[in-house]
Amino acid sequence: MKILITGNMGYIGPVLYRELRKSYPDAEIWGFDNGYFAHCLTNAASLPEREINQQIFGDMREFPMEVLDDIDALVHLGAISNDPMGNQYEAVTNAINDTASKAIACAAKERGVKSFVFASSCSMYGEADGDAKTEQDKLNPLTAYARSKVAMEKELKQLATPEFKVTALRFATACGMSPRLRLDLVLNDFVACAMTTGKITVLSDGSPWRPLIHVKDMSRALAWGLGRNEGHDFVAVNAGSNHWNYQIKDLAQKVAELVPDTEVSINTEAPPDKRSYRVNFGLYEKLAPAHQPQVDIDQAVLELKEGLQGMNFADGDFRESNWMRLKMLESHIRDGSLSTDLKWI
Repeated sequence: MKILITGNMGYIGPVLYRELRKSYPDAEIWGFDNGYFAHCLTNAASLPEREINQQIFGDMREFPMEVLDDIDALVHLGAISNDPMGNQYEAVTNAINDTASKAIACAAKERGVKSFVFASSCSMYGEADGDAKTEQDKLNPLTAYARSKVAMEKELKQLATPEFKVTALRFATACGMSPRLRLDLVLNDFVACAMTTGKITVLSDGSPWRPLIHVKDMSRALAWGLGRNEGHDFVAVNAGSNHWNYQIKDLAQKVAELVPDTEVSINTEAPPDKRSYRVNFGLYEKLAPAHQPQVDIDQAVLELKEGLQGMNFADGDFRESNWMRLKMLESHIRDGSLSTDLKWI
């Protein structure tokens, strides 16, 4: 089997390679990425892409469709990948996450790709009061990023056939250590704060709910999606665990318990954060019993702590640094290597 991963040189890709090597030891793995964050390595002993067979560099807006000719399965991670970047670069987000992604999916079907696994997001539920949201609940996307995921799912549902199986994994918020760590993710941010300043500053009032999933468990879900044969041609499923629905304030307190001498400061005067939702992961538990999340919150925090210590990480002002994906893009633009529409110059 030949597997193509788009957006492979980011936070998830290096962890996913290891999982795919276990799940599909005979597979040939290719990657396609623009390289925005390829150099943002986190205490990695070697370039993670040594673990795959071929790396292709390129912009998804100019994707070479002929690459798909011999591909059996595609993992589509490629995207402008969070709300701050989506809000700052909304037109680019639409162009990459929606228009270009749809074109790639259409070409994949036409060229004989059998399995298409899409990294979707629980952020599509937006402001969601009441019970934990299931796949049948109304979507309420509040950001350009979330809206792009809704649009892509709609297109994929129309494309799916018995010969082109589509699995849309509505991931909870990612967390955990990676060879390309992101610190613009809530749990990762809190651990970095605790490690560098001894203080976690929660920018909201701490009440919003977030479901979380460790990057290793995301990779297990993606591996399951690639081999999914049961069920409908198109499946959209919340990917995560019912045990990992947390209020932001409780996440902060958990980190403080595991990183000694950490103080938690919550901005009780902050306006409500509308991005609040609990999610029901019962369908994923039913469909993928052998690929359920295995990492618990304590393990995630302690791995992050150990990883940051191994980096000698000490940047208390990291929220303004290149460890934040938006800041990294802005740095590329300032040094003249990237245009304002996020194309390499």
